[in-house]
Amino acid sequence: MDIKSCGTGTIINLARKRNIAVPGFNIPYLPMMEPVIRALCDTRTFGLIMVARLEWIKFGSGSMKAVRDEYLKLKDERFTRLHLDHVPVIDEDNLLTDFTGIISEALDLGYGSVMIDGSRLTLEENIEATGKVVEMAHRAGVPVEAELGAVMGHEAGPLPPYEELFATGKGFTSPEDAGRFIAETGADWLSVAIGNVHGAISAATRTGKKIEARLAIDHLEKIDKAAGVPLVLHGGTGISKKYLMESFRHGIAKINIATAIRQPYEKLIMNPVREAQEAVYETMVDLLRNELDVAGSADIIFNGIKTQNLRI
Repeated sequence: MDIKSCGTGTIINLARKRNIAVPGFNIPYLPMMEPVIRALCDTRTFGLIMVARLEWIKFGSGSMKAVRDEYLKLKDERFTRLHLDHVPVIDEDNLLTDFTGIISEALDLGYGSVMIDGSRLTLEENIEATGKVVEMAHRAGVPVEAELGAVMGHEAGPLPPYEELFATGKGFTSPEDAGRFIAETGADWLSVAIGNVHGAISAATRTGKKIEARLAIDHLEKIDKAAGVPLVLHGGTGISKKYLMESFRHGIAKINIATAIRQPYEKLIMNPVREAQEAVYETMVDLLRNELDVAGSADIIFNGIKTQNLRI
């Protein structure tokens, strides 16, 4: 086996076994992709390049095809794969989406992994919707990420006070439900709610400082034992390093980062594009080396796997 033939599912499983988290970086504006990939390559870190449905609807990524085409120009498969992030069944505006059509298109475009988000459904409805996507994606040999619980932050209107959310465990993923969900859907990875929150996306609030969330590590440990698959932490920006490092030791094998790299880009969006790109690059390098402590992870994940046929 060489690195190029490693599917995303294999890579995430390797990371989980080695207590390494693979960071995924959302691309709401196409010019952000170049500095993100450059930072991953320069620090020898493995990461996912991601786009979510809301980023081609409410931001400037254009479309799944536009993101795929830009990725093909810039990719280095020693350090990157392409992932379709949040495709909600019911979106942040409470509208039903054509989730199967979107995911089918992503599979045709060659995305290496996909995410179905049925977290706004009942448990039974989420199982049904996720099962449909798993069946479709697995036929194409593509792993599926699903979500259980409610990672808040994208909803219209203000969040309840964070301390109230954390103290009550509102929206937290149930360990018991997680075991049933994975058994009945066959999902490959599970996005969990353990105190993490998404960054705001409305035009009025998305420039503000993100909530400094905490993680309920004891609760995460129970989910990890019940689910038995790689777990995913959404809303990774702003969580203190001590919580992140603990989460990586208790099942989190993928962490999503969006706000931390989007805001530096948006701050300079009216400047020459290279200035905005350099701000993203500098933020990325700091994140990988210091906040996430994953710089050099590609060498650990792929230790012993050949690098033949890849661009050096």
